[in-house]
Amino acid sequence: MKILKFGGKSLAYNGGFDKVLRIIQEKVENKEKIAVVVSAIGNATNELEQILEAASKNKSYIEQLETFKKEQQGNSAVDLSDEFSLLDKLFEGVALLGDYSLKIKDNVLAQGEVIAAKVVTDALQQKGLNAHFSDTRLLIKTDTKFGNAQPLEQTSRKNILNHFKQHNGTTINVITGFIGSNVNDETTTLGRNGSNYTASLIANYLEAEELQNYTHVDGIYTANPDLVKDAKKIDRLSFNEANELANFGATILHAKTIVPLIEKNIPLRVLNTFNHLNKGTLITAISDNEGIKTLSVMDNVALINLEGRGLLGKTGIDARIFRVMADNEISVSIISQGSSERGIGIIVAADKVTKAIVGLEREFENDFYNKDVSKITANDDVAVISIIGQDLSTFHKPYTALIRNKIVPVLFNNTVTGKNVSLVVQKAQTHKALNVIHGEIFGVAKKINIAVFGHGLVGGTLIDQVLASAENIEKVKGIKLNIFAIGNSRKVLLNKDGITADWREEIQQNGKLYSVDDVIDYAEEHHLENLIAIDNTASADFIENYIPLAEKSFDLISSNKIANTVGYAFYQKLRKTLADNQKNYLYETNVGAGLPLIDTIKLLHLSGENITKIKGVFSGTLSYLFNHFSVENRPFSQVLQEAVDKGFTEPDPREDLSGNDVARKLLILARELDLQNEFEEIKIENLIPEKLQQGSASEFLNRISELDTLYQSVKEKQQPGYVLRYIGELSGDLQQDKGNLDVKLVSVPGNSALGQLKGSDSIFEIYTDSYGDQPIIIQGAGAGASVTARGVFGDILRLSEKK
Repeated sequence: MKILKFGGKSLAYNGGFDKVLRIIQEKVENKEKIAVVVSAIGNATNELEQILEAASKNKSYIEQLETFKKEQQGNSAVDLSDEFSLLDKLFEGVALLGDYSLKIKDNVLAQGEVIAAKVVTDALQQKGLNAHFSDTRLLIKTDTKFGNAQPLEQTSRKNILNHFKQHNGTTINVITGFIGSNVNDETTTLGRNGSNYTASLIANYLEAEELQNYTHVDGIYTANPDLVKDAKKIDRLSFNEANELANFGATILHAKTIVPLIEKNIPLRVLNTFNHLNKGTLITAISDNEGIKTLSVMDNVALINLEGRGLLGKTGIDARIFRVMADNEISVSIISQGSSERGIGIIVAADKVTKAIVGLEREFENDFYNKDVSKITANDDVAVISIIGQDLSTFHKPYTALIRNKIVPVLFNNTVTGKNVSLVVQKAQTHKALNVIHGEIFGVAKKINIAVFGHGLVGGTLIDQVLASAENIEKVKGIKLNIFAIGNSRKVLLNKDGITADWREEIQQNGKLYSVDDVIDYAEEHHLENLIAIDNTASADFIENYIPLAEKSFDLISSNKIANTVGYAFYQKLRKTLADNQKNYLYETNVGAGLPLIDTIKLLHLSGENITKIKGVFSGTLSYLFNHFSVENRPFSQVLQEAVDKGFTEPDPREDLSGNDVARKLLILARELDLQNEFEEIKIENLIPEKLQQGSASEFLNRISELDTLYQSVKEKQQPGYVLRYIGELSGDLQQDKGNLDVKLVSVPGNSALGQLKGSDSIFEIYTDSYGDQPIIIQGAGAGASVTARGVFGDILRLSEKK
């Protein structure tokens, strides 16, 4: 025989009820021998509890009760007058007394299951099936603990066996879940979710072939799919794993359900009423493989802390705590303490915390007086996340991922087997923590949530590159790049599921006025993990957002050079903030576009290599300009206009020609060597005559022919075979606090490394003690939106690998 149990959502009239009848009918047609256990229809138990509370507080409840009756009756013609009449009397009595006992409450709540079983029995009979209403108050006998009664096993087993023997010819026994009665025939309940327990007990007593638990989901998942979008269904679990899952908050299972099944080795299959062809999750004595199976959450809990110097080395403290809990019938799910016992934390149900605190304060009253215990506190703003199947040998992976996302567990512990770990986190961080842990341990793509600020040439190209490559990166690297925010100086486009290729049109149509705080708040509201903020602006104001972004768990990437070249005080403050919050800041494109220059210099410096000088053509724009002008018989203005047209220059070319861009890049490299130079200390040769330094960019471009005579003269004064190059040079004693920084136009031999530069390439010569007169040379494309965007993309991938 198979026992089928249907939950309240499955039995709801708005879609599920007819599917339940169809499943039962198909079982009968397939000659399967079954019994059916039902919960209350829909949300009946909660509704009855609400009406009970209203009646006890002398609030109006009649209208709500009549609505309940109408909803429960539905289209069924079955006679429910006895149940409805009993509810009328019970609620009337509660309203008169202004209070109710657990005994009364059990009698009220029991009517939900009785109504459900009668309605289902009648509906099956209307379909021509031989169904029999079976009231477990006549079958399952319990103790007198109303609200959470325990079955009297021998009597209950005997009653069930006799009942099924008597109704052996009945095709379907429709059995009330959740309820029983004591030896005085008073109605009791088996605790919330007790219908699962009823089904498990009956399966045990009848030694059933299988217990099938029909719910509203396809089975048990690696995490709650309502909280973790990437959660996957688990095909198979062991009883031990399911028991741990039930104990640590999985609502789909009742903790007491598993034990009766283990005793008789009866498989439990969790199925979906709304997709009953799915095979669900099968729970048996043997799991299909080792490893982490699922994450579960308990969020209706509180953390109680005992602290005091007198706990140090004193024996029996734990025993006293547990005695208090036992006397007050409070279950402790987690206990954590230091070896000194100076601080002890326990997790209890949130609705028991007041009783627990009162009991503990009474127990440790003398210890307070002696100052052995300094305080007992409670925090109900916590949740417990349990990783079922987690081995401590690999626990560092999810733990490190949490820390990177600024989620610091309040405490954690593991079971004796070392196969399950529970973390206590702030309740507000639960959703995000689940996604972080799930993405780290279940082999699904690690989700990287990106906010891009600035979508001009570089920013827009970057966004398009990410969108074009995202699918392949997810497939090859297991990294899911999700751009959730695109902002310019005025508007932002937000989408937690990721922007699409139509983002340019969308930001025009749907973009909203914003501040960076709005983006931070959006990420927090939607529990987005593994955050990266990318600055593709050229804004001096925007860098003020770097520190709050880092403090709110964003790693930083920037093609904007300003943050690294403003005052040294800000430079140090930003680095301290990054270190304090364990955040990364990558800016490889600040100097060499897509070239691996900064990483190389960092590596040399950190390894103790003494860098003595850095020299090179830092600007791809000026490289293009002088590479062509030096060897071609064309006016300077013509080559400059060509560079503008190709997008190699800043919007105002004077930013390049002034030498400020090269100076910033040179200063960045100096600071990578821990030099404390300020921008004002750089000697810069401005390529623009003073008369052209004022006015708008368009006015300057209209007058660039005025540069031709000047630079033709400079070109002609060179030695034969020499060419012009605009370079940055860092020299001096670089072991001191400051170095010499020069930005200047020089003439070099055409056959030298600098002289042989082509196109818009940049070149950097790094001189060190170890390499002597032969510098390390890094050369390659140094300008262009595509190259710079690709360099930023590289920083994204570097950060993603670290997360």
